[in-house]
Amino acid sequence: MGAVYINSAACISVQDTLNENFFDTLKPEKSVQILKAIEPNYKEFIPAAMSRRMSKTVKMSSVASTKALQEAGIEKPDAIIVGTGMGCSQDSEKFLKNVLENNEEFLTPTFFIQSTHNTVSGQIALGLQCHGYNFTYVNSSSSLEFSMLDAKLQILDGEASTILVGSTDEQTERTMELYKLNNSIKKEENLPADYLNSTTEGVIWGEGSSFFVLGKDKTESSYARLKDIQIINSLELNETQQFIEDFLVKNNLRSEEIDAVILGFSGDSESDVYYQNTWELFPNSSLLYYKHLSGEFNTASGFSTFMACHILKNQEIPEVMKINDMNKEGIKNLLLYNHLGGIDHSLVLLERA
Repeated sequence: MGAVYINSAACISVQDTLNENFFDTLKPEKSVQILKAIEPNYKEFIPAAMSRRMSKTVKMSSVASTKALQEAGIEKPDAIIVGTGMGCSQDSEKFLKNVLENNEEFLTPTFFIQSTHNTVSGQIALGLQCHGYNFTYVNSSSSLEFSMLDAKLQILDGEASTILVGSTDEQTERTMELYKLNNSIKKEENLPADYLNSTTEGVIWGEGSSFFVLGKDKTESSYARLKDIQIINSLELNETQQFIEDFLVKNNLRSEEIDAVILGFSGDSESDVYYQNTWELFPNSSLLYYKHLSGEFNTASGFSTFMACHILKNQEIPEVMKINDMNKEGIKNLLLYNHLGGIDHSLVLLERA
């Protein structure tokens, strides 16, 4: 079977990840309920007239996708696939607010048109004049993983040779208020958050946009080989280890051959037990976590995939991500495990390119 490579990676997040030296500036955020993304100067990438009509998630995605394509040296990909949990929720809220304030009369259609989840992939395609396959996955925390799985299958089937794959989610004021009311977001009295040994429910919410170019050929800019992806909607706690072991067996790997494992610890005591249940499987691996850097959100795994790409390429692990003191001489196989609130579990296996 042929190989699929991640040939570029770009990310806008609550860290300064557009900066080339972002490894040196990574800073944990544990004391606020909601984290805002560090946005670039959009004027450098998007005409002002267009930018005014775009929501935050569309603007972040436009810049991140442009950066990813530039790094891969590609003007127009064969396909565009985007994963998102909440879509263009800012425009959705604006439309619903107009409905209420105007008693359902004299509504302008703009916010409704731009509120659909596939607005991001559509806007990118319009900008690139890309008429190829264009698809959006809305699968909560496994949206990016489904997007990458689709891209991987298309490349292996010969349907495409280069595919732009991305993930994006933005915050909205009303949704954040509702998340606070149902305790999805940590109460202020439970801050600062203890991500690894939390005794309280809720998370610190973030946002961001990550884009990657996947291709059938290894290039000078290649970060990693995308070996395999496994997704399951629900999992009992006592099934976690078997889920991972079966995935490793499928890929002819033993646990000691996994050099690093990136776990999605979010600081939510109820769902983080899944991650704690995996530690004993990897006594000889570097255990890492990342949501103290990105915050939790539907497509936070985009940030972890971006970090994994740089770890494999640079052969360096940022100290701020380490759970244990295990240091491998080289990092070849890297496993990512993520879920959101104990639902939609995903495993992604990357190999050094």
